[in-house]
Amino acid sequence: MDDSSITETEVREALVQLDPLWDELFPPEQARIVQLLVEWVDVAVESISIRLRTEGMASLATELRQPPEHRRTA
Repeated sequence: MDDSSITETEVREALVQLDPLWDELFPPEQARIVQLLVEWVDVAVESISIRLRTEGMASLATELRQPPEHRRTA
């Protein structure tokens, strides 16, 4: 997939679209999405650093643009 074909706006819209669905997803599907989006998390006493996977965001945005019957399921 060509990540340059996905805009920041499309990623934002995909995440907004995912929000109301999150609690309805089975835990394995939630875990798959987190693994798709998060590269690493570093927790310190006074801070937290999270590195996101841009290619994962593009992949999720593309997936959520598909009709529901064509989306991946857990």
